[in-house]
Amino acid sequence: MGKVLCYIYPEMADFEVSLLLHQLRKAGGREIVAVSEGLEEVTAQSGLRYLPDRRIAEIQDLEGIEALLIPGGPICNEQNAICPLARRMLESGKLVAAICFGPQFLGRAGMLDRYRYTTSCSVGEIRRLGCADPFNRANFVHRRTVADRNLITAQGYAFVDFAMEVCRYLAVFENEEQAYERLGRVKESAPD
Repeated sequence: MGKVLCYIYPEMADFEVSLLLHQLRKAGGREIVAVSEGLEEVTAQSGLRYLPDRRIAEIQDLEGIEALLIPGGPICNEQNAICPLARRMLESGKLVAAICFGPQFLGRAGMLDRYRYTTSCSVGEIRRLGCADPFNRANFVHRRTVADRNLITAQGYAFVDFAMEVCRYLAVFENEEQAYERLGRVKESAPD
């Protein structure tokens, strides 16, 4: 199986991707590679500390890489090192999946002009933060998850749905029943 890159950065919302990473590694047999600007320890919102495996700048060859995952975190318009890699991944037909405020990097990479997406970051939140809005609001869809070709985005509270969508895209589970079983969701039955 292939590699899945996970972007880690200070104050990332690690809970939004931990279930997904577990399923990709255990059920899907994927190698998880943590990438960051440098190789310094990164502290997430949970207080857990993470060590990157590789610098973003070292990722030149996309051979064997299936996906890039971007957890949510604070809006930071100066944090752009992941943007070129995200653009290359999308343009190469590789999966990019971002949750909560994570799509900000795709917006700054110019990719939200071409894809429908969702985010937890509202216009009001951008005003409150007093920063430039990285999102193309014309392509925003207010849904729990949005899958548009090789881009999957999700609201922060929809991390189980996000895991389901990414696992479905990467064919991690043999069937829907196994997906529901592994992700702890109750499959809704059709009304009588």
